Amino acid sequence: MKVLVTGAGGFIGTHLVKRLKEDGHWVIGVDLKKPLWSTSYADEFCLWDLREYYNCAYACRRMDWVFNLASDMGGAGFVFTGQNDMEIMFNNSFINLNMLKAAQEEKVKRYFFSSSACAYPEYLQQQNEALNLKESDAYPAQPDSEYGWEKIYTERLCGVVNRLGNINVRVARYHNIMGPLGTWDGGREKLPAAACRKVAMAKLTGNPEIEIWGDGKQTRSFCYIDDCIEATIRCLKGEYAKPINIGSDRDISVNDVFDIVANIAGIEIVKKHIDGPIGVRGRNADLTLMKQKLDYLPQVSLEDGLAKIYKWVEKQVLEKYA
Repeated sequence: MKVLVTGAGGFIGTHLVKRLKEDGHWVIGVDLKKPLWSTSYADEFCLWDLREYYNCAYACRRMDWVFNLASDMGGAGFVFTGQNDMEIMFNNSFINLNMLKAAQEEKVKRYFFSSSACAYPEYLQQQNEALNLKESDAYPAQPDSEYGWEKIYTERLCGVVNRLGNINVRVARYHNIMGPLGTWDGGREKLPAAACRKVAMAKLTGNPEIEIWGDGKQTRSFCYIDDCIEATIRCLKGEYAKPINIGSDRDISVNDVFDIVANIAGIEIVKKHIDGPIGVRGRNADLTLMKQKLDYLPQVSLEDGLAKIYKWVEKQVLEKYA
């Protein structure tokens, strides 16, 4: 198959390109930047701005499959401050409108859109004891961020194209995907990488005090990148056309994530809770459809996944600061 991966310079895109090449496909990667911490395995890598329609049209030409992962996004420090809302909504809307139109015009056979657990309503996520969110829980809609609203809108656009267009569109809602080769500092990193960086810095400096936004009792579930990639490919190939959760159904508090990482590092830490953006209080994934429609459930445990991330992040910390 000839496969296009947008967002190929990002964390999930880098891993997806590698897996697709291992599976024997011809892959073109498109992004504004190349991967920062690895070489891309793509047969071709194009530094194109997908906010411009002609780039999307050219990228989709003669493609069998398209995985659209391109997105202006980040962790809580980027999404929930409100300072980046215009950038998030404008950039992502242009990318997704252009990509869907181009894929339809170029008669792409199958198209995958990476949505997010941020699409789920804030009113269902007010307690630390997280509700296992089913796909049908997305409505009535009330995401907790503009990032989530944009995802809901694009999901609906995917549904229209799937129904009226000439391509098969598949949508997955990612729940906190984690792994090596992702952003680990600079403000856009997500919790697992941030926790690993902070613990690695504590180990390097000998200062055990670590700052944590909020009271640390807020809960999330985390899915390792290998499980995400396997489920994503199954989703694209599958016949289920509505949004489907890809993630883990094991919820854990932020405090406990830091404790696990500290144990991996072999140090004791002192938590200092400070004000900061935290998002919803509790979020977890219902994986009923993932099991039924994709015949898959996560295989990598939280502890094993965090151990892999910590090993990689500690190496980056030592190279930068030691």
